[in-house]
Order: sequence, then structure tokens, then C-alpha cells
Amino acid sequence: MISTAEEAAHFAALCSAAGLKTPGVMVEVPSAALTAASVLREVSFASLGTNDLTQYAMAADRQLGPLATLNDPWQPAVLQLVKLTADGAAAASSGGNLRPVGVCGEAAADPALAVVLVGLGVATLSMSARALAAVSAVLATVTVAQAQQLATTALSAPSASAARQAVRAQLPILDELGL
Repeated sequence: MISTAEEAAHFAALCSAAGLKTPGVMVEVPSAALTAASVLREVSFASLGTNDLTQYAMAADRQLGPLATLNDPWQPAVLQLVKLTADGAAAASSGGNLRPVGVCGEAAADPALAVVLVGLGVATLSMSARALAAVSAVLATVTVAQAQQLATTALSAPSASAARQAVRAQLPILDELGL
């Protein structure tokens, strides 16, 4: 977990000194997402830790039950941070030197949210094995352009529940698959 480009550069230097050729960082705090272009110029890739990113973006401790509704990766503010990270990675990529952004955590295991994440520019999704079939089946039914449109829908929603409902309403495959 890093917060600044300076930390990312320091980590990349440590990796190089240890003989590791492909350093990457976890983007789990809003400052890293907001400055993703600078951060990603220092490393080869980023992985978004959506659980921590959501907790820090929403100022809602995961251990506090009364704040549970805030700890939802569908929160438009969290989705905006995901987009900023992916956009920053694109800006930091040059000369065919791509800086992919992945998502780890249970957010990627939600088939509807996986579509939105791809639409926001996320390149890889990490999830438990039991979620792979459902996510794969849903992703196979949409184009990148459709995923981008659904991402725009989610970003413009006033709440996490509204984002989820609006996206699900446009993905009939979810009902067909019983998801």
C-alpha cells in the first residue's frame, strides 16, 4: 500500500535492488488513486484493493456495523477513484509500456460490478475460484463499449444501491443465470 509517487519510486528501487523486474503497487487509499498517473510512472502495474479503498474513501471502519452500508464498492465515489486510477495508468503508459490496473478483492467477484470495472478501464480481475464461472459468463455477453456505458451509468448514480440497480436492470443475463 502506497500513498504517494515518492513511496512508489522508493518501492520500485527496493524491488530493483532485490532483482525484481516488475514492481507494482496496491492502490488502497484515495491519495494514490487521485495521483495515479504520477504513482504509475514509477512502477509497472497497480492492483486496486477495493475493500481498503472503499473503507478509506467512505471514512467507514469495516468493523463498525452501523457504517456497513457505506462499505459498498458500488459507491459512486469509490467507482470514481477506480476510474481515476485507470485513467492515471493510461496517462502513465508510454511507448507501448502499458501500466495495467487490476482489482483484487470481492468487488471483482460481483458479475455486474465486474462489467462496470472493465468499463472503467480495469485490465484484470482477481476473485475466488467459485466466482469465476458467473463473472466469465456475464462478461462474455457484453462488449467493451457496453461495459463503458454501464460504467457511466454507475458513476452518475446518486448512491451505491441506485448504481447497482441501474446496472443490473441493463444486464438481463444476470436474471437468466439466476444471479
